[in-house]
Amino acid sequence: MNREDKKSIALTGFMGVGKTSIGQALAKKTGRQLIDIDAEIEKVHQLTVPEIFREYGEAYFREKEKEMIDKYSKVDKKVLSLGGGAFLQPEVKDICMANCYVIHLELSWGKWVKRCEQLIETRPVLQGKSLEEMKALFHDREKIYQTYHLKINTDHLSIDEAAEEIILSL
Repeated sequence: MNREDKKSIALTGFMGVGKTSIGQALAKKTGRQLIDIDAEIEKVHQLTVPEIFREYGEAYFREKEKEMIDKYSKVDKKVLSLGGGAFLQPEVKDICMANCYVIHLELSWGKWVKRCEQLIETRPVLQGKSLEEMKALFHDREKIYQTYHLKINTDHLSIDEAAEEIILSL
């Protein structure tokens, strides 16, 4: 990636794959600002994502997510950490592909399962689900992430190594 490149980078992938952590490292290494879309929505609403889901519903959240992604994808030199369900909306996928370098962060089911206990409380779509239901969701969602400019498997990479891999690959 050359230093003059202004296009923002959008990180996609299933919840808990490391989009925000890797995004922070990538932003630091490239001198860009990280925009965590979920955190931005929380800031505007003064509510957590689970609270927004409970109070307003998923459709409302997805609309706000699309607006936020549309806004930030057109701003130069950002690293966007998208929510795990953002690409459920074809319009979001199209916006990101047109305006950003879309990087799909892939993690195997076996590696993800080791992280899932830490995620359940903050991820509304995981709450009340059995491990089998989570596995089905994990594999169903993999289909929505198949639109990207670059895919990085993070199974055996540290946060910094994943960020470096993105920089070298771009």
